[in-house]
Amino acid sequence: MDWRKIVKVKRGVKWILLFHLFAFLPFQISAQRLLTLDSCRQMALRYNKQMGVAKVKQDVAENLRKSARTKYLPHVSAIGTYQYTSREISLLNDHQKQVLPHMGDAMVGGLQADFAQMSSHLPMENIDLMLTTMGIKLEDLKNMSDAEMQKIGGQLNGLGQGLVDALDTDTRHLFAGSVMVVQPVFMGGSIIALNKMADINEEMQDNSAEARRQATLYNTDKVYWQVVSLKHKQRLAQSFLDLVTKLSSDVNKMINEGVATRSDGLSVEVKVNEAEMTLQKVNDGLVLSKMLLCQTIGLPINEAITLADEDNENIAVVALTPELDVATAVSNRPELKMLEGGVKLTKQLTNVLKAGNLPMVALTGGYAVTNPSLVNGFQRKFQGFWNVGVLVRVPIWNWGDVMYKVRASKGATSIASLELQEAREKIELQVNQNTFRVNEANKRLTMAQTNIARADENLRTANLGFQEGVISPTTVMEAQTAWLQAQAQKIDAEIDVRLSQVDLQKSLGTLE
Repeated sequence: MDWRKIVKVKRGVKWILLFHLFAFLPFQISAQRLLTLDSCRQMALRYNKQMGVAKVKQDVAENLRKSARTKYLPHVSAIGTYQYTSREISLLNDHQKQVLPHMGDAMVGGLQADFAQMSSHLPMENIDLMLTTMGIKLEDLKNMSDAEMQKIGGQLNGLGQGLVDALDTDTRHLFAGSVMVVQPVFMGGSIIALNKMADINEEMQDNSAEARRQATLYNTDKVYWQVVSLKHKQRLAQSFLDLVTKLSSDVNKMINEGVATRSDGLSVEVKVNEAEMTLQKVNDGLVLSKMLLCQTIGLPINEAITLADEDNENIAVVALTPELDVATAVSNRPELKMLEGGVKLTKQLTNVLKAGNLPMVALTGGYAVTNPSLVNGFQRKFQGFWNVGVLVRVPIWNWGDVMYKVRASKGATSIASLELQEAREKIELQVNQNTFRVNEANKRLTMAQTNIARADENLRTANLGFQEGVISPTTVMEAQTAWLQAQAQKIDAEIDVRLSQVDLQKSLGTLE
């Protein structure tokens, strides 16, 4: 085969490979997820577990507030009971139970004996008059046979037995039930205090959620700008490595031509090694920072991401001088609002405890049933009755228990008030410090921008002198190092301006 054909084939394969490479390149670029600061914030708020916890706490506080409102309303309850006792309640004693079933026999026998005795002592006329007065005819009594007398006695015995049976309560099995309605009228102010506590608790949970939201935004901003800072330092380290690598190449050529010493070459090589190590450290830090950012916003830690501010030449600009505004911080900081809520909460708790020494009034009403029932004698069936009433509870003596609890609650209020005062003082100091820090960051950025221009001019002059042979490689390395430091200081100053502004917004409670 002709070698020219072989070259043409190889060139064709080369162009095919290049075509596929550039065709696949957009897919690799598109695999990089582009993120802005706002998108990172929103993702962090959605992903943050503590934000979810704060949301659940808000729902809990809302339900507790709704529960407290029900204390004003009447409550209905149903009660049912069954009880078995070893002995029953009896209205007749044992002797009466034995006599009553035989009272007919006793009465007939006694009547016959009394009539015989009266006949022997009294005239028949008197006996007839006495019986007539009692509604009994003497002739009917004389003509009444023993069988009829026994029949009457048997009937009387049956009546006695029926009476014993009717008075048998059999209360060993007791059933009872009731439906009761209770409407509070005056509970010593405890219901009002409980409702106020529920409202305060709901406000505190809202402030807690706001504090958590601002903390999440603050942490996200810090990680975001850390990644941006390392990305810029990565490019800076690569640029510095290119500079010293070119210098090393030039020095080696000069060594070969005999216009530079081996010591100069070794010094430059040491600088090259330092630049490579610096670049490696920045690369490692950038990878770890991106992992942290991905974990913060809820992405897989190995997700390929690109930040919108990575390629901006200027990360930040000098902002206007902030004004000291402590009043805004006092009115906006959710932490202070939570502490104020704690003070109010302890005061309402004191009111709840004070209610223990005050009378309580409630209206009651309901319907009760029992078995055996008592509304129509003793009956083995369910019967009930309606009832209404007023319940009054008046504390008389509790050995100072409520008084001691009230004192303890007032002590808790004093502690909460002192903590609130201390927090206000610390926040005032924090606002002053962060305002000062913003001003200082603006000044450092202005100075860093001035140093950049000087370092660029110094490096340009050193390179020209080195090319003309009037400046040594050591001087060029010093200029390169000064340029590196100026660039790094500019990046740090820009990041410090961003972070100081975030710190000030957080201290003012206006971080959005």
